[in-house]
Amino acid sequence: MSSLEKLRSVARRPYDYAKSVQSSESKPILGFFCSYTPEEIITAAGAMPFRLFGTREDISKADAHLQSYCCSLVRGGLEDALTGRLDFLRGVVFPHTCDSIQRLSDIWRLNTGMSVHFDVVLPVKLTTESARSYMIATLNSFRSELEQGLGVTISDDALYEAIHTYNRIRELLGNIYAFRSRNPSQLAASDIYYIMKAAMVMDRSALVEQLDLLWTELRDKAGDEQDSGRKRVLLTGGICTLPDVYTLIEDAGGDVVWDDLCTGTRYFEGKVREDGDPIEAIADRYLTRMVCPAKHMGMTIRGEHLIRLVREKQIDGVVFLFLKFCEPQGFDYPYLKDFMDRSGIPTLLLEVEEQMLSEGQLRTRFETFIDML
Repeated sequence: MSSLEKLRSVARRPYDYAKSVQSSESKPILGFFCSYTPEEIITAAGAMPFRLFGTREDISKADAHLQSYCCSLVRGGLEDALTGRLDFLRGVVFPHTCDSIQRLSDIWRLNTGMSVHFDVVLPVKLTTESARSYMIATLNSFRSELEQGLGVTISDDALYEAIHTYNRIRELLGNIYAFRSRNPSQLAASDIYYIMKAAMVMDRSALVEQLDLLWTELRDKAGDEQDSGRKRVLLTGGICTLPDVYTLIEDAGGDVVWDDLCTGTRYFEGKVREDGDPIEAIADRYLTRMVCPAKHMGMTIRGEHLIRLVREKQIDGVVFLFLKFCEPQGFDYPYLKDFMDRSGIPTLLLEVEEQMLSEGQLRTRFETFIDML
């Protein structure tokens, strides 16, 4: 099995993969919903971080605990926990990213019966010295709570080793993204989806090996860059759980060559320095990487970042991909749309739930958008 096939396999059946790791290595697995989860600390504790993406099954049990206007990520994650599909998890880590996730934390703790539970309430405004102090204190508290909850000691050496591993993962994912941007014909955009999903659920040491192999394979087959004449598209929003979105855009004559997603570039953007206090180093990455709508660095920084990506990656059009009822993304959209309009950049807004719109509807919308470009 090639490295790409291995990553696809993990991404398509993440729960089966997690159960195999648990049975073979007896490694505790901690779920998480957000890229602000301090994975280095979890890995240094000897546990495996496992990103939760919601469910593709019908949601019924979760609706007894959550309002119907909560997003499908929140409702779907709780559904899988209540139906036993997440029995391989020791517990879950909840950073405070939105009101729904914060309330989900309480509901999860009271109803799922998992043995450990962690809240990591990081600051929202990241531009003050007090924010840095608070961030460091919160991460140190999480380190202590994780030691107590899992019955382990998290040494600085283990943190440095985890930081090095994650920096290598971020470097390799960045290389693969840049390769895809330059050579979209050499790697299907849907494969980027599978690579990113696998990166958030695999044992991170095994992940480094597979990404190293994949990067070597891609680098060896890279040819001269050629303009295919296809339209270059950027996805932006929160998370993408629908690989068919990439395929349908390709079928319509476009190439997704970059993104601004929590399950994309925001996940691997920025490295953690490998000297000094390791907790402070982890905090500094969170304080300097590009924010999502749940964090604040300035009134226009996200719009300016999106414009910069469009220009650097020679983007023809931007697709806003939101989970329905995602309030942070919804509040963010009008001003980002205004940035795009004033710069003459065509956009398409697509709101999805746990189940995608019919293929025919999506195909028509993407074909119309690409024709407009």
